[in-house]
Amino acid sequence: MLSRFLCLFQGVLSDLTRVTRLHGIDPVVLVLMVGVVMFTLGFAGCVGALRENICLLKFFCGAIVLIFFLELAVAVLAFLFQDWVRDRFREFFESNIRSYRDDIDLQNLIDSLQKANQCCGAYGPEDWDLNVYFNCSGASYSREKCGVPFSCCVPDPAQKVVNTQCGYDVRTQLKSKWDESIFTKGCIQALEGWLPRNIYIVAGVFIAISLLQIFGIFLARTLISDIEAVKAGHHF
Repeated sequence: MLSRFLCLFQGVLSDLTRVTRLHGIDPVVLVLMVGVVMFTLGFAGCVGALRENICLLKFFCGAIVLIFFLELAVAVLAFLFQDWVRDRFREFFESNIRSYRDDIDLQNLIDSLQKANQCCGAYGPEDWDLNVYFNCSGASYSREKCGVPFSCCVPDPAQKVVNTQCGYDVRTQLKSKWDESIFTKGCIQALEGWLPRNIYIVAGVFIAISLLQIFGIFLARTLISDIEAVKAGHHF
């Protein structure tokens, strides 16, 4: 049973690595690091409260304070350096466009992003020239040459079955006709437009997380003060 679980876990991590690897950074390592941090904080907070251990409670409180200010710093830096964040996302998207046909999980990731945001490519459909199968150059003999993935196509309400060939030869037409059959807006532009429309939801999520962290800090500090007061009372 344990061996089956380990094999399944290894397979899941392998799929996640193939889909989201970026510039040599393995996201699985980041996920594991986050898991270790969460386990350590949970252990310190739980055991510290049960055993009334001031050292563990101070560690828990200090770690939460550190994480809170790190999140705040990341949010501020992301706001101040929007161009840098945009460039990193563009590099991520373009690298995945190049590898679109190399892995089915990667295809699903890109297709889901394009369909959900009604976009195509990082800055537009022409970004699909980066992929060897969709490239318009004369050296390409692919049937998908000068096309786009089906997730770029404007859905037809009358069709109940997805037409996976709807993007074939689309970019051989005049650009003025592209918007009749495919999305012409880039996904970066779509995401930039999504954020202002959902700013209250995003802000609400961040505020809720911040309040939970502040509440945890308050409880830890209150418990530490109570334990210290009780210990001080025993000395008299």
